[in-house]
Formats: sequence, structure tokens, C-alpha cells
Amino acid sequence: MQTRKRTDLAREALDLTLADAQPKGIPDGIRTEETVADGIPVYTVTIETDDGAQRLGRPIGRYVTVEIDDVLAHAEHAFPRAVGVIAQKLRQLLPSNSEGPIMVVGLGNRAVTPDALGPLTAEKILATRHLTKEIPEHFGKLRAVSALVPGVLGVTGMESAEVIGGVVQAIRPSALILVDALAACDNSRLCRTVQLSDSGIAPGSGVGNRRFAIDAQSVGVPCVAVGVPTVVDALTLAADLLGESAELDKETFRARHGQTFVTAKEIDRLVAECAKVIAFAVNTALQPTLTLADIEFFLA
Repeated sequence: MQTRKRTDLAREALDLTLADAQPKGIPDGIRTEETVADGIPVYTVTIETDDGAQRLGRPIGRYVTVEIDDVLAHAEHAFPRAVGVIAQKLRQLLPSNSEGPIMVVGLGNRAVTPDALGPLTAEKILATRHLTKEIPEHFGKLRAVSALVPGVLGVTGMESAEVIGGVVQAIRPSALILVDALAACDNSRLCRTVQLSDSGIAPGSGVGNRRFAIDAQSVGVPCVAVGVPTVVDALTLAADLLGESAELDKETFRARHGQTFVTAKEIDRLVAECAKVIAFAVNTALQPTLTLADIEFFLA
């Protein structure tokens, strides 16, 4: 039995669509662009129409994939290059006509390592909203930024979207940056790909636990999502291992193994490194007058 592989990555969703498409070719309503920025591969999928959104199974918007293999390999100057590229792409996705306050939201469960990307990132965000208000003579040139970790429904009893919506009404940010762990269908992408999107996010969708969507329509302000794949669906992994010619009964597999997900052996280190890259990129995008050394100093 053929089964659609589970992925949160627009690039993988497009690859799966192209593999099944007859005739072959990029579907109408979808554009792609592949570039290299400062030695880092960048792949952009733009969904322009409802038909394209239906084909890929995700909302209309831009989805930018940045490869960070060199960062995890600790290649020379890889960290500042990756931070610079992600920051540039993030600025392009944020509202271009506003320099207003930004709220960075770390989605996920701090106690579950593959799901801790959001909270770990939020810990390294330069929260300046209170400083720009109370000490403008020293911090008035910085953008007002706040950081929020709303927790998860099983711990707080509240949907993340409910918590975020309430805080948005109170502080009125000009945009949200949402950071969350994702699911991939290719295990070689685990913690090696950063996806940015201007279409918002549905927490838990990649692991079959889709919650209320957090997007411009639900919270009333533009939402940019930043994510890294940290898990692969075991059913997807089994299908890849067995090969295209083998039949895999989805229902039997789920009955025997449930909703099982696979992660990397060193997921604690990998998630921590990815969180640092994203946090420094967000800080660089929002505070362009600060250097990486400045950011490191303020976080110390």
C-alpha cells in the first residue's frame, strides 16, 4: 500500500509531488529558485495559487530552505556565514514597511529534546522591549523585541495559539517570528536544514498532533515561521528502507507500532547547535547594528 510520506518541509513535499506527477514538471502555481549565498545552498519554493497549495498540502506563501551542514561539521567560518544568510532571508520575509516591535515565540516542549528547539532558541533572543521603554538613552536605537515560550497543551492546559493570541492583544507587535521543530521524510536532513516561511505554522502537524494554526489570520499580525527537522516518521523511514517495490500496509504498521518517530543519536547536541544558529540569526536580523560579538556579550 502506497502512503504519502510525512514532512513539514516544502522542498520535500515538492520532491514527492514531482516523483508522482504525470507528466513530470513543476506544477502550475508553484515557483522554485535554487541559489548559493555566501557558499550556503538556498532553495526557495513559492506557492502562488490555491491549486499549488493543494498539490503541496501547505498554505500559499514562500518557503526558504537553508542548508547548514557546514555549521554542524564546524567548518571554518560556517557559523557566521549561516547566521548571515538566515538573517538576510528572515528580513526578506518580515513586513518591509514596519520597524515596529517583534515578538519571537519558541514553540515546543523544553522537556522533550527533539521538541526543544523553540524554547532553547527563545532563551538566546535579545529581549529589548523593556529596555527601549525604560532606558531609551542607552537602548533607544535597538528594535523592541520580546520573547515568549507558551509551553504545550499537555503541560499548561492552554493551546499555544490561545496564549500567543492573548499576548499579541496586550503588546501589539508588528509581526511574530515562530520557532518550532519540524518533521522530515529524509533522515539525512535532520538538524541540517533550516526552513523559513511567511505562512505561519500549525504546531505538532509534523508528528500527527496538529494544533490550531498560528498565522496572520488567527492572530492578526504577520507570522514568519522558522523551523528545523528533528524527527522522521518511522513509517516513512520503513518505507524508504524497504524500497519502492515493497508494499507497506500503513494501518497494520500503525496498529503494531503506533505514532513512532525516529531522531538522531546526538539530538541533544544537534538541537542546541541549531537553536544557537537560529537565535543569532534572529538577533542579527532584528538588530542589524549589533555584531555577533555584541550579541554574544549581551547574552553572556
